[in-house]
Amino acid sequence: QERLVASGGGSAQAGGSLRLSCAAPGDTNDSSKYCMAWYRQAPGKWFLGVAAINSDATDYTSSVKGRFTISQDSPKKTMYLQMNDLNPDDSGLYCCAAGRRPCLWPPGIQDCGQGTQVTVSS
Repeated sequence: QERLVASGGGSAQAGGSLRLSCAAPGDTNDSSKYCMAWYRQAPGKWFLGVAAINSDATDYTSSVKGRFTISQDSPKKTMYLQMNDLNPDDSGLYCCAAGRRPCLWPPGIQDCGQGTQVTVSS
């Protein structure tokens, strides 16, 4: 797996939106070789896989379905997480990672290390 650079976090009011970005692995010219995912780490909470994507599918944790959208641009050098209808429970450090396929969720990611902070106030 490969840890990637996440950006775009910040503060938002409940009900607001934020868009996170994540640079794809630098050596890839073929996004079909990778799966990529967003994760969240917050004090006192379990480390959470938020959303994942590969060239065939997407997956979301249940708490964000219908509110968050994971996507990749063309030619898939950047992954995004559009977060709408935010609530305080969405707050935390968001990070991203990639893994070589076959995968949907990059294997072995158990913490964030570096990431981008999202703070949602009520």
